[in-house]
Amino acid sequence: MANTASAKKRIRQTAKRTEVNRNRMSRVRTFVRKVEEAIASGDKAAAEAAYKAAMPEMHRGVSKGVLHRNTVARKLSRLAGHIKAL
Repeated sequence: MANTASAKKRIRQTAKRTEVNRNRMSRVRTFVRKVEEAIASGDKAAAEAAYKAAMPEMHRGVSKGVLHRNTVARKLSRLAGHIKAL
């Protein structure tokens, strides 16, 4: 357990940051799931709309340091490919 005041403060900061990051990742996963569900249903218009909504959320995850840039690029590319194949 932390003994110094600075270490205790660091624990508090980490807990807050972890909560924010967890919420952000949850939002990203939700948006991606909506795209995947629209693709699975075969509705191209809904899939494109969900993709357009998911894209900024995923890029926001990159800018906030929750996701890696290449991971988001790969996922978006794959989703776009699945939509195009519909």
